[in-house]
Amino acid sequence: MGTVFSFDVRGGEPAAVRAALDEAVAGLRRVDEVFSTYRDGSQISRLACGQLTVAGCVPEVAEVLELAAEAERVSGGWFSTRYRGQLDPTGIVKGWAVERAARRIAAAGASGVSVNGGGDVQLLGTPGAARPWRVGVSDPLRPGGLAAVVSAAGAAELAVATSGSAERGAHVVDPRTGRSAVTDLLSVTVVAPRLTWADCWATAAFAMGAREGLGWLEALDGVEALLITAGDEVRCTGGLAGWLG
Repeated sequence: MGTVFSFDVRGGEPAAVRAALDEAVAGLRRVDEVFSTYRDGSQISRLACGQLTVAGCVPEVAEVLELAAEAERVSGGWFSTRYRGQLDPTGIVKGWAVERAARRIAAAGASGVSVNGGGDVQLLGTPGAARPWRVGVSDPLRPGGLAAVVSAAGAAELAVATSGSAERGAHVVDPRTGRSAVTDLLSVTVVAPRLTWADCWATAAFAMGAREGLGWLEALDGVEALLITAGDEVRCTGGLAGWLG
């Protein structure tokens, strides 16, 4: 998927957890083979050009496309699987794949799991007694600096996803125009239980811009967010402070 994945796993029976970790890594590689838009022979590329039907793909393709359709509905079309007229579900695949990998390891008995895919993180359980997972949010205007630190204290599961232009340039597309989103934002960080949705909501809100994006995120249940504008203005949803620390 063109990015780095890291795992922090605590507790559980070592052999079982190691086997689950190996399965999770193999699963991520398989996701890349199936969903990569850069591989002409991937199932998603063949589906996009009409060589395959959804029924002819592995079941995960239908699962991801159904989730993406739900994200498009909830976002009022601001999240989309169309890129320059072509099918491209990359906006949801990474978050979905990271969350799936984390849950696979937790199901093997690990008491704490953190999986980071290119800066988007799924947290499950805890790293130790009375110790919560903590995730730093990069400051898009100050390379190497942190805009905030999210604490998962009190949560059995928590995800942190950021969408922005600081590291990858103008890669978020406005679904209405098919071109790079014209936005006053540099980054949107979303905190929610599941990375599948946190990843989608961060992308959609970034395309919306600060005012509309913040209002929309405020209306979503269980979702908090931090938005940073090109003018170095920080905007937050009402409940974000409860996750900082």
